[in-house]
Amino acid sequence: MKRIVVLNPKGGSGKTTIAINLAGYFAWRQQKPVLMDFDPQGSSLRWVKKRQPTQAPIHVIAAFEKDNRTTRAFQLRVPDDSTHVIVDTPAAVDSRQFPDVTRDADKILVPVLPSDIDIHTCSRTIRDLLLVAKVRREDDRIGVVANRIRRNTLTYQALIRFLQTLGIPIVATIRDSQNYARAAELGIGVHEMKSYVAREDVEQWEPLVQWLEKPVAPRQAAQPAPAIVSA
Repeated sequence: MKRIVVLNPKGGSGKTTIAINLAGYFAWRQQKPVLMDFDPQGSSLRWVKKRQPTQAPIHVIAAFEKDNRTTRAFQLRVPDDSTHVIVDTPAAVDSRQFPDVTRDADKILVPVLPSDIDIHTCSRTIRDLLLVAKVRREDDRIGVVANRIRRNTLTYQALIRFLQTLGIPIVATIRDSQNYARAAELGIGVHEMKSYVAREDVEQWEPLVQWLEKPVAPRQAAQPAPAIVSA
């Protein structure tokens, strides 16, 4: 089972879009994904509830909810046959929480938009992942997703120049497409849309999928589930 954490403390970076489309992709591939929604807005949870019985199942955990009748570990348990756990983190996660959030993550995706504010936030996030969470560059666990991109614009060019200075791979460049909004309304991912409608979008996910499917180093002893505290 692989654990994929989608992380960016800044709201509006597209974390949920990345998370739900990853879940949709793995379901489309007949895997058994789990979508763990830590965001109090509950967008990932609502997306799963929109899915039809004829669509491939996705197990969802409303991790932002607190249930005093059970232990936290029991609330966050995943089915034994799960193949992937995708963690949709909330906005404003404090850097001091990064070690807990990322401790048992096989891959960490940092979506970033092409704007000065988002570039600055991404820089801080990468720094804190390396220095606070102690994620090593050589482990190839951190990947940046350039999100809602319009090519041949100055902001896009500035974003790419910045990302190239980080020493962190740009694992996907995802265009600004209305297909993501349409798919979200239907409870599906772009991979589950008609191929002639979403072909270009699906193609842009190929580098990301290939990076996620790279073999990961064996894990150490199991760690407790991350205790994310919403702002």
